Amino acid sequence: VQLQASGGGLVQAGGSLRLSCAASGLTISNYGMGWFRQAPGKERKFVGAISWSAYYGDSVEGRFTISRDNAKNTVYLQMSSLKPEDTAVYSCAAGKADFSDYFKYDYWGQGTQVTVSS
Repeated sequence: VQLQASGGGLVQAGGSLRLSCAASGLTISNYGMGWFRQAPGKERKFVGAISWSAYYGDSVEGRFTISRDNAKNTVYLQMSSLKPEDTAVYSCAAGKADFSDYFKYDYWGQGTQVTVSS
């Protein structure tokens, strides 16, 4: 099983970015998919997750949107109105449900760096 996050980069505050999480070795329609982020020196934080519907952490609610394309076996994280405090490594995970707890997931991918400049 592999989860490959991509799409990170450098963006100015107020800008947008779309991250992708491409899965192989599993079928995402059978899993809850989560997004997490970790800034340097800080704990990993829940961003959001999706199964039948999506829900989000308080800090990104209203700005970020998670979607899934089952045909492409890919989950997306659309990020808008980005802030410098959104700077982090973003990673995706797959599990039996759309948990907010990272350690309840079964598979984790390597992350992609998002840097938001002020």
